[in-house]
Amino acid sequence: MHKANRKIDVVALTIAGSDSCGGAGIQADLRTFQNFAVHGASVITAITAQNTLAVHATQAITAENISAQLHAVLDDLPVAAIKTGMLPDAAAIEAISEVIRSRCAGIPLIVDPVLVATSGAALTVEDTINALREELIPLATVVTPNLEEAVLLDIGPAQQHAPIDAARALLQLGCRAVLLKGGHGDSDQVTDRLLIPTRELEFSHDNVPGDFHGTGCTLSAAIAALMAKGESLENSTRQGIDHVHRAIANARLPLSGRLHLLN
Repeated sequence: MHKANRKIDVVALTIAGSDSCGGAGIQADLRTFQNFAVHGASVITAITAQNTLAVHATQAITAENISAQLHAVLDDLPVAAIKTGMLPDAAAIEAISEVIRSRCAGIPLIVDPVLVATSGAALTVEDTINALREELIPLATVVTPNLEEAVLLDIGPAQQHAPIDAARALLQLGCRAVLLKGGHGDSDQVTDRLLIPTRELEFSHDNVPGDFHGTGCTLSAAIAALMAKGESLENSTRQGIDHVHRAIANARLPLSGRLHLLN
């Protein structure tokens, strides 16, 4: 039977940078959406020349082009969840926030604040952090910082707050929840904490030895895919964390790189 008129069932949108080695960013997000049987749409915010050894070059996409990509997707596809990853500057964040406020009411928004690389290097500057805090985080269903990013988002790099206290402070910005990722710790157990205004939930797994590329992108994309399919934030978080740990267990080293690529 001819099926040319079949419609797309579930759509998730990623707004993030391109990773040329395919381990993180847009490529990891789209692969994760597919793993959950969700159609993936994308808005590219930056093009990077990178592999598991280093980021060699980055070219930001203009705020005007990012906005045009976002409108084009929303004009045509029934987007059921949105996630953000690498956002290159304050102008891009402001453009994205404006479109989300005007066109995306009621659509779950997962904000993965990509501020710190696996190497520990800060990836962004103060005005970008301020734009995240003032424009995008208040719109978020959940913000997913790792330990270092939570502190940067809360008080900046000059001071030292405990990450859990910084994550609790992020709730005061207006987001519905904060998922504090524990994967950058050095204990035998990895504990991720989901903070909502009324309670805090913990999800623990064994800490698998090794350095891994794209875990944060994969987790936030998994949560977006599951929420697009109608799962609650709590169930999406639990299933997303389980998905990442299965991917870590099956990760592989590239020919000459130092970071494992998730399967």
